[in-house]
Amino acid sequence: MAGLRELRSITDVRGAAGGDALMLWAAADLAHGRRAFSFGGATAVAAPALSCRDRLAVTGPVGDAAALVRAVLPQVGPTFRPIGDETLIRDLVTRVPELAFVDAFGWMQTETTTGRRGAAAWLTASDGADITALLDEAFPDAYARPGRPGTRRWAGARDASGALLACAADAWSAPDVGFLAGVATAEQARGRGVGTAVCGFVLDSLVADHGTAALIADSWNTTAVRLYRGLGLSWRPIAAARVMDR
Repeated sequence: MAGLRELRSITDVRGAAGGDALMLWAAADLAHGRRAFSFGGATAVAAPALSCRDRLAVTGPVGDAAALVRAVLPQVGPTFRPIGDETLIRDLVTRVPELAFVDAFGWMQTETTTGRRGAAAWLTASDGADITALLDEAFPDAYARPGRPGTRRWAGARDASGALLACAADAWSAPDVGFLAGVATAEQARGRGVGTAVCGFVLDSLVADHGTAALIADSWNTTAVRLYRGLGLSWRPIAAARVMDR
């Protein structure tokens, strides 16, 4: 397609996407199979196995974005799911016949530290069984898991007996955007600020290391969204689509 350009560096992606944190998260360092493209005012980043899915982050005017997605999907494959601002994704599925809408949710981010770390600390590999047990109890659908590719490190808080009360992961972080995932709090510890302290600890570390911290939250999970808003994260409505029959 005339005008289609493959971007070769994160600097190119940053310029083409206007510093969009979602796009920079997907692009990371353009290693490990990631590819980025631009057409007109649109940018797309294909990121395999990003948070357990092949994702095609996209931004820009819908006409250019639709043309770009149609051109890029045959190159990267039908397993890649477009993700971007909700209004853009809803428009894309009306213009790209092979796409079907999947779901809407929220991208949340902050560039400032929370200052709410409590008694949280980084955990070690020996804590893996406790983390898994807590996730199985409190968040069985979590994408972040001990030992899963892209899950870098875990933080948590324990009670006086040593029981793990809450955990959260630094997972699928990119050089410019740290990513929070795998947040879980034991039922008996809810409402005591333990989950907030663990999230604050990880978010502060991510902001210090990457400049921006982000996460993806379900809009129906009002408790989690309220917690993250209280920690200073902004809400951005995003959505995902998929190639039909995938």
